[in-house]
Amino acid sequence: MREGAAQRRQRQWRPILLPFLLPLFSPALSEQIRYKIPEEMPTGSVVGDLAKDLGFSVQELPMRKLRISSEKPYFSVSTESGELLVSSRLDREQICGKKPVCVLEFEAVAENPLNFYHVSVELEDINDHMPKFMHTFFELQISESTKPGTRFILGSAHDADVGTNSLQNYQLSPNDHFSLVNKEKSDGSKYPEMVLKTPLDREKQKSYHLTLTALDFGQPPLNSTAQIQVLVTDANDNPPVFSQDIYRVSLPENVHPGTTVLRVVATDQDEGVNSEITFSFSEAGQITQFNLDSNTGEITTRGTLDFEEVKEYSLVLEARDGGGMIAQCTVEIEILDKNDNVPEVLFQSLPDFIMEDAEPGTYVALLKTRDKDSGRNGDVACKLEGVAPFKIITSSRNTYKLVTDGVLDREQKPGIQHYYQSH
Repeated sequence: MREGAAQRRQRQWRPILLPFLLPLFSPALSEQIRYKIPEEMPTGSVVGDLAKDLGFSVQELPMRKLRISSEKPYFSVSTESGELLVSSRLDREQICGKKPVCVLEFEAVAENPLNFYHVSVELEDINDHMPKFMHTFFELQISESTKPGTRFILGSAHDADVGTNSLQNYQLSPNDHFSLVNKEKSDGSKYPEMVLKTPLDREKQKSYHLTLTALDFGQPPLNSTAQIQVLVTDANDNPPVFSQDIYRVSLPENVHPGTTVLRVVATDQDEGVNSEITFSFSEAGQITQFNLDSNTGEITTRGTLDFEEVKEYSLVLEARDGGGMIAQCTVEIEILDKNDNVPEVLFQSLPDFIMEDAEPGTYVALLKTRDKDSGRNGDVACKLEGVAPFKIITSSRNTYKLVTDGVLDREQKPGIQHYYQSH
């Protein structure tokens, strides 16, 4: 189909829904079919009897042609039974990340008559991920002059599960000099701090070997461990201190690689080599999208950013002085959405032909709109431009019905596309 001037203008300008197009809701569309299943169900598993829940009989199925309309084919409909089936892997963590509730929403389409039916499937988390340390070995250098009560931030573990299946607690192997405190950030993530209970004496013992365990509360519970090597050093009286515990910054998604995000600042009251500070990411996985200058503390973008993929980053930075003492800070980077995605119109069941004596109001097709942007940038309205014997009726949410709205004359315009080309 050739592209007409009206179609080109429609891509350039976001359409506005005409106020006189009143919504048309049928009883079937006003109710949403809901199912709840555990994640990772095998392909072919039955989610529910969709046809029965929609009020269809098995005898109707060949005529109604019940099917799923979705960008990602997680589900399909059995042509024989009308049951909703799992058609691809349902990994809750990959689909929804850390969201407390993971719901897949899509439309079921039936013909004769044409209609949309909104369906939602909630994926329940199973304990299929264990807490995992980015590094399984940590080395701490602690001065023998360090006072009891001093705290040391240890490396965190990450658990892709949610709720009680996620990381819940840390434990430290029993010893006489150190204890463990479980801490929690504002986002709910947990991290361990090791506390010095009694003074250290390098002349008596130069090092300590400890085991750090991360646990979840799933059934069955899962855990992983990391080894901690504590080296007792001669006095380095002052650790580095960041100017802020938490740095926050907002960044548009369309900035170029190499753009400066911010510069962290840390100071050390010691002199000589003990006051020389180097910066690093506490976890190697954080450097995917950002670079850090180890000398200046400047953070710059390494690659392109995409709000639709990642909306915020939380980076943990370390400042280490020449004596081995470490301080940490958190950098929270919020990615701002830009209107960089064009709205799309998807047609469902567009017929090969329409009788020219079709009555006004005859259904021609179902269509839906989508826009990958968020907020106002993702709001889409749909309308027809120009003069044509068709009109669009709002069905529900982002779905519409295209119906005839006048007399069709095959001798003047033999195809639907002619109306688009000329208007």
